[in-house]
Amino acid sequence: MSFDWQANWMTEEHLMFKESTRKFMEAEIAPNADRWDEQGFVDRDFWLKAGSSGLLGASAPAEFGGAQVDQSFDALTIYEQARVGDAGWGFGVHNICVHYLVAFGSDEQKSRWLPGLIAGEIIPAIAMTEPGTGSDLQAVKTTATADGNYYVINGSKIFITNGQLADLVIVVAKTDQEAGASGVSLIVLEPNAAVGFQRGRNLKKLGMKGQDTSELFFENVRVPRENLLGEHEGRGFFQLMNQLGWERLVIAIGAVGAMDGMMRETVAYVRTRKAFGQRLMDFQNTRFKLAEAKTKLEATRSFVNECITKVIGGNLGSVDGAMAKWWGSQMQCEVADECLQLFGGYGYMMEYPIAKAYADARVQKIYGGSNEIQKELIARFLDAD
Repeated sequence: MSFDWQANWMTEEHLMFKESTRKFMEAEIAPNADRWDEQGFVDRDFWLKAGSSGLLGASAPAEFGGAQVDQSFDALTIYEQARVGDAGWGFGVHNICVHYLVAFGSDEQKSRWLPGLIAGEIIPAIAMTEPGTGSDLQAVKTTATADGNYYVINGSKIFITNGQLADLVIVVAKTDQEAGASGVSLIVLEPNAAVGFQRGRNLKKLGMKGQDTSELFFENVRVPRENLLGEHEGRGFFQLMNQLGWERLVIAIGAVGAMDGMMRETVAYVRTRKAFGQRLMDFQNTRFKLAEAKTKLEATRSFVNECITKVIGGNLGSVDGAMAKWWGSQMQCEVADECLQLFGGYGYMMEYPIAKAYADARVQKIYGGSNEIQKELIARFLDAD
């Protein structure tokens, strides 16, 4: 049985893109992933290779170097990265940052930053989470105070993907501390030109070890007011909510890719591993567990495909993203647990891909808004009528 992504929305162009992306992932990620895990970050050179291969700007406008296709092509890159067993390369965050700039950036901002992002020359991050503020983005305490032609930023962030290498950081900050959600703004900071900006340690994590995840500190950091995303202050919360549907779908797409990879590895293992004189695949328990896992995978894939069809049509709702995120990440963790169990003691050894996949999966239920928050959003939608 093939563990691969097929869907009615895929055209011949999609299939060609998927094939070339898979070859790239197998040639450039698979041989380097263990080394990246050890060093705690992905080589900058890899970002440049990804850019030259057309993976970083598929849905960006052609005038800035993108391919100007819809986000379904980005979905294929997310899927293929997860399918090859990698969670270290911060492509998902890169993709989200590009979409923020495309959606809300001025023409000058787009011309200034998009070409470098698409080429892989600029690595981005988005600084949302704070030490005391997780999913509640209205409660951020980082401030951006207007001072002439500058904002002065003070505060700190934590769990920031690409934090050690980032050349561009979209900072979620309060430009009006008394206005609640209406006081939140998004401001683009260029770390190399920012006095008072400091990167903290590269955080040690349960999984996703090849991804640099950092603390960031801002002490009277002066950023030009022209770096505000959008024409007016106080639009940040709307901008975040506008993009969170896609961000959460990205997590679900990665879950499908990871499950395909885990199932492929597990089926191959139980077909060859023997116990009590027969293959593990011949035990009823093994067959039933794999049947359950395959069904969870395909049910998830079906809903994710429906969501991508909505993305192509421009009508993906925030509730769609919430449902896809919580369900996809939950199924990913369940499938990872069952697959690891079938490997026995070897499944607990990090040299086996299933152990890495198990560790990488757990955070999917936390970031992008915890699964508890997703359920609350879905429930509010049900209670709105």
